Amino acid sequence: MQYAMQTAPYANDIMQHIIVGIDPGKTAAIACLDLNGRELYLSYGRFVGVDWFVDKIRSIGVPIIIASDKKNSSSMVDKIAAIFGCQVFSPSRDISTAKKKEFISASYNAENLHERDALAAAMTAYYAYANKLKQAERIAREKGINDVDKVKSMVVKRYSINEAILNKKSGRKR
Repeated sequence: MQYAMQTAPYANDIMQHIIVGIDPGKTAAIACLDLNGRELYLSYGRFVGVDWFVDKIRSIGVPIIIASDKKNSSSMVDKIAAIFGCQVFSPSRDISTAKKKEFISASYNAENLHERDALAAAMTAYYAYANKLKQAERIAREKGINDVDKVKSMVVKRYSINEAILNKKSGRKR
């Protein structure tokens, strides 16, 4: 198995909640973002399977979203999300090449098209939740909550911000 790896340093050793973008295929890639949209991990591999993705994800954090760049996510994306018990994010339509190129900047270093696609999937999922995540963070900090990451992860899981702060059971259907 051959693969290249790039990593970003952690602020601490605590396993954090992450958003994961996956580009499956003969050459597959994975991108992991924190709940502030910062790149934590970006890697690709050739002829890899589900186990490779699972090992990479477990070494980075706890996924709350597994994202695809395609409207109809692949069975591999669905399988990985099921393993972690998290939701699948698929855009309302396939992410265009032009949009994917917008995600690649000085802040995000993709070595190839596969990493670019995985990063675009993760970034699209992040932007779908960005406003709610920022609102949850602001309110949690105002209320003196220390584990803002947990509150934000619960909001993504369809808890209201208040339910997440009070650590209540969500009244919403999943």
